[in-house]
Amino acid sequence: MKFSVAAIVASSLLYSTSAFHIQAPSKPSSLVLNASRAAKKKVSRAKWLEKRGFSDAVATTSSESGIIKNDEGLEFVKLVHPESGASAEVYLFGGVVTSYKDGDGTEFIAVRPDAKMDGSKPISGGLSHCWPQFGPGEIQQHGFARNVMWEVTESTDTTVTMQMKPSDYTKEMWDKEFLCNFSVSLEAGELKTVMNVKNEGAEESFDFQAALHSYFTTSSLENLEITGSFEGKEFLNKLVGDEGEMQTEDRSAIKISEEYDRVYKGVNDPVLKDSGTGKALNILNQAGWEDTVLWSPYGNEAMGFDNFVCVESVKFDPVTLDAGKSWEGVLVLKPEAL
Repeated sequence: MKFSVAAIVASSLLYSTSAFHIQAPSKPSSLVLNASRAAKKKVSRAKWLEKRGFSDAVATTSSESGIIKNDEGLEFVKLVHPESGASAEVYLFGGVVTSYKDGDGTEFIAVRPDAKMDGSKPISGGLSHCWPQFGPGEIQQHGFARNVMWEVTESTDTTVTMQMKPSDYTKEMWDKEFLCNFSVSLEAGELKTVMNVKNEGAEESFDFQAALHSYFTTSSLENLEITGSFEGKEFLNKLVGDEGEMQTEDRSAIKISEEYDRVYKGVNDPVLKDSGTGKALNILNQAGWEDTVLWSPYGNEAMGFDNFVCVESVKFDPVTLDAGKSWEGVLVLKPEAL
């Protein structure tokens, strides 16, 4: 089943058409004052939303696969595989994948319990975009891709492609001519994502960093080990000293029992093995994503630290993209039994 682009234009939160609630007719001056304040607030909110790419369109599709609206009014695309029953959810706000379940119903992607799902701030969880900057720098933390609306350009029951273009909001921070496409494809036994960045300029090149700040579920951190080509590799431990410290990994299987913020350059093949679920998740970075960041706010109950770990697919060294050229990052998530 395909959806027309017109039917799946990004939309904003729904707001009541009534600016105030009438309690009694005996205080007309109070009603006028409340109405005036509410109207101003509504106009201000509308401008805030418009600046970030929201529109007033309303989703009309609520079938098993398609555009669905959450309880806070944000829209997401739900993908369902007709044979395996696997599913995925991708929000238009931030272009972020917030769910991937295999045919058994096992969830592999986490959203933090303290996440805001109303568009008021970037979604804390999922495969969140950090672009065109990873971490702090000249523009806002982690860039702007995760807190603007992406436009759906193509969708079926098992695939969706979203697009992000420059806007007045992005140009205030980063005045480059770019085009970003992000596609998600749900197969019977895996989920594939492709991030494509194109320099739309006629002459000027630009530099960028990119990452998927990926949150993955765990039954408990004590049940989890992370394997891959970590052993013998140097990594930046950002929690040591003021600017971090380069260290060498001596483990073949990593267990997390403390706070983590580590950048492993040249490692892009992590596997998450969860003895609690009896499943492993292979994180297959097939192109573009060259590095891995491990992040855990260990001990932070408000964030729900024990039920997720961030294993991020990263292009840490800046990419220089000439006019008319493209860069692509390909990530495949493939679960299997332990």
